[in-house]
Amino acid sequence: MRDSGGSFAGPGIQASTDWKLFLGLSRTPHGLLDMATPAMAALLWLGHFPPVSTTIIGIITAFAGYTAVYALNDIVDYKIDAERIGAEEAGPHFFDVDAMMARHPIAQGLLPLKNALYWASFWAVVALVGAWILNPLCAILFVFSALFEIIYCKLLKITHLKIIPSAIVKASGGLAGVYAVDPSPSTAFVVLLVIWLSTWEVGGQNIANDFVDMEGDAGVSAKTTLTIKGVQESVFIMIAAISVAVTAGVASYWLAGARLSLLYPFGAVILGWKLLLEPAREVFRDPNSATAASLFNLASYMPAAFLALVIVSILTRS
Repeated sequence: MRDSGGSFAGPGIQASTDWKLFLGLSRTPHGLLDMATPAMAALLWLGHFPPVSTTIIGIITAFAGYTAVYALNDIVDYKIDAERIGAEEAGPHFFDVDAMMARHPIAQGLLPLKNALYWASFWAVVALVGAWILNPLCAILFVFSALFEIIYCKLLKITHLKIIPSAIVKASGGLAGVYAVDPSPSTAFVVLLVIWLSTWEVGGQNIANDFVDMEGDAGVSAKTTLTIKGVQESVFIMIAAISVAVTAGVASYWLAGARLSLLYPFGAVILGWKLLLEPAREVFRDPNSATAASLFNLASYMPAAFLALVIVSILTRS
């Protein structure tokens, strides 16, 4: 049954409904793809597999961290999301890895805010404990990531520069992965990793999503790169950021802690082209919601694809 506010309430709730709503709150399909980021960064720096105990704790911590932060986004933004939903209904709809389950369940009245807070808090505690075990610096990175996620949400109607805390949040996942396996990695590698992940987020995720969400953003007077800079300049920034991301992904081969097989740089060029540059070219040719949605979805697979590439490069190293 539902309460007067449209939320599910009472003992009649089915367990299957509950977990689907919670997983939708945390955008779990996208979160699982993002989980590959710390693993990819850690393996790229190490050049070999970490101890089994570190791997298990790392997987649990990464899942908990991304689950908590994505849920936090919906919790902070639920009122804005409720406004946005009405505006989005009038616009075109495209497949979006963010919306494979119930999107914005709090805003839709499908999940009580109190339950969402319990869910996010539980996973935040799990993430903090796991991160602290791996390296206290990882726990600090998680806290700052959560804070920057809140800042990003609060800046929605204030400035398009909210894209900066968004980039920091995405880069922090990779940093946590590296520091989880090595407390003193190369500064040059860390800097390159931050540039890589930040520009991937800016071009392949944030600005691409601005085009996908243009109807909803207009409906809530959101300040985005697209609404402030316009189509032409937004596409230019997107292409520039993606070009830097592709270059950094390839260049990481020469700064990685242990040399991988030559399969890595060649594979990185192919992945950069197929997941970022080629779909970005389509946005350049015809900037609209459909081409941008394709870019966003393909770019979302970058961490997982690079994780697979790094693993194969480690296994095939002579």
